Amino acid sequence: MRIRGELKKKTTTSHMLHKLITVILLPMSIVIAILIGILGWYSIQYRTILHNVTAASEFNQDFKNDVDLKMFYYVSDSAYSEGKPVDEVESARELADQLLKQTQEKPSIDAIESVRDLCITLEERMDEIDNATSYDEGMVQLENNIYILTELIQTFMYDYLYHESVHLSQLQTEITRELQYLIIATIVAVILLVIAIGVYTTHTTEKITNPLTKLTNRVRDIQKGDFEQRIPVEAEEIEVQTLSDGFEEMVGQLNSLIQENKKAERRKRHAELELLQAQINPHFLYNTLDTIIWLIEADKKEDSIQMVSALSDFFRFCLSRGKDIISLEEEEKHVLSYLAIQKVRYQDRMDYEVVIPKDLYDYSIPKLTLQPLVENSIYHGIKLQREKGSIRVEAVDLGDKIELSVRDNGAGMTEERLQEMRTAIETGEKTGFGLRTVHERMQLLYGEEYGLTIASTEGVGTTVIAVIPKILNSEKGIINV
Repeated sequence: MRIRGELKKKTTTSHMLHKLITVILLPMSIVIAILIGILGWYSIQYRTILHNVTAASEFNQDFKNDVDLKMFYYVSDSAYSEGKPVDEVESARELADQLLKQTQEKPSIDAIESVRDLCITLEERMDEIDNATSYDEGMVQLENNIYILTELIQTFMYDYLYHESVHLSQLQTEITRELQYLIIATIVAVILLVIAIGVYTTHTTEKITNPLTKLTNRVRDIQKGDFEQRIPVEAEEIEVQTLSDGFEEMVGQLNSLIQENKKAERRKRHAELELLQAQINPHFLYNTLDTIIWLIEADKKEDSIQMVSALSDFFRFCLSRGKDIISLEEEEKHVLSYLAIQKVRYQDRMDYEVVIPKDLYDYSIPKLTLQPLVENSIYHGIKLQREKGSIRVEAVDLGDKIELSVRDNGAGMTEERLQEMRTAIETGEKTGFGLRTVHERMQLLYGEEYGLTIASTEGVGTTVIAVIPKILNSEKGIINV
């Protein structure tokens, strides 16, 4: 019985919503359609009359003067004569025919028909003037026929303009009156529609809004971090009840996923560090061992011992007894052992300097932060130039932060290449795995405001800066890596 009741309510709710949409849309659609139809009809009429008035007004400005003057030059055989103004009269007749097709008022039709007929008569009188036997006879025909006809054409065109202007004014008045009626009818219809909708929706709002309000409060609790699964909200509508049930189930699943994601994130950080350690170039180890063999063969016992000791220190610091967060002092020893090995390999081609204040030694840093930056400076800066290069590793106290920088005077980068590197560090594309991993690990550990920044000038050198928060190595437990 409960299921039937819920299904009935569901059907009733859907039916009411459809009726509500119909009650809103159908009357409004009818009113809008009628309004658009009436306005469209009057708009077409108004534009047509306005076009006719404009065309007639433009014609009537110079027609008589132009035709009279050209006919005078023609009859008097003046040097200014261009012949009879046949084109002007023909254009006037064509305009009259065009206006006649678009004119509806009887007085306007009579006037424009007179213009058309007079244009035909004017053409005939212009031809008859060629039969004049003398100058005086031609001037008489000009006075009695041509001038009179052009005067009549102009007069009837003015009559047409007058009647059309009156019609245009009447149409404006009619449109205004119709719009007033339409506005009143629309207001009445809207008032009735609002009353009907208000009555119809009052009976359904409370049973819908109450459970939705509870559901909204539940969402706010979740926004504040409450991901504990609770008893679903009770609702009469099966849609809201289904939403609440599914929502609580989703919250339970989300809570499980969040916990699992935290564990996966920690595993990912460990995996990334292990992968970064595994990424130490095999050629680095091979070349280092090869250098040691060369030192032994050259009977440079002390140098070979230092080389083996530096290599041993390097890998011991890589392991760091399994710790992911080490002290800045340990990170300094690690990078020094790496630079010592590279110094033996490159000899006079590279100098280096590591400047880390001792009062910063006890602060923590993610393991393998500086070594990938130094490696990048060697292989992409110092190695690419013939002159002797130098690398400076420095730490600066910024109060609540520590700025770590690795500067070289190597080949540098073009502005385009520099922009590609900056983008690549953010996206993880087209750049060294080491730089990207260092950047991502810093953001995972400390937040998105931390990470790597790069500055470089072609032919001058490159600077990579990493900023980390000042956290004592004894406090490193607050970072769960």
